Amino acid sequence: MSYGGGYGGGRDSGRDRRDSYDNRGGGSYGGSSGGGGGSYDSRDLGANLKTIDWGRESLIKFEKNFYQEHPAVVGMTPEEADHIRRSKNITIVHGENVPKPVRTFEEASFPEYVLEEIQRVGFREPSPIQVQGWPIALSGRDMVGIAETGSG
Repeated sequence: MSYGGGYGGGRDSGRDRRDSYDNRGGGSYGGSSGGGGGSYDSRDLGANLKTIDWGRESLIKFEKNFYQEHPAVVGMTPEEADHIRRSKNITIVHGENVPKPVRTFEEASFPEYVLEEIQRVGFREPSPIQVQGWPIALSGRDMVGIAETGSG
């Protein structure tokens, strides 16, 4: 029984594929005949899609607000939040009701299994981009964050 080879075989299996892709040979993306699928042809993209009348569809509202503010963060004063941002060189350029930063992984209110994995791999504290970025992103808010490469 064959699994895979989805880009080989199919309706074009009798044709010389070198004509389809380039003149260097090959081009079948693996597989030989069989395995189902058919060859890839960009002209076929979307051929089976149907037009959707979105005015007749009823969609379920989805909100991306997963953030539960930790009690220690709730009790943080605006001055403490600003001090944390200054100490981590975090600049808020624009935004209203920006969530307070977190100081620890626990304050980010991740599930226990995430906290265990963070501890297992040896991270001690969130990076500056994580300190402010997690509360924003987990609240379903948009942000553009710039950080040192590899910092988080």
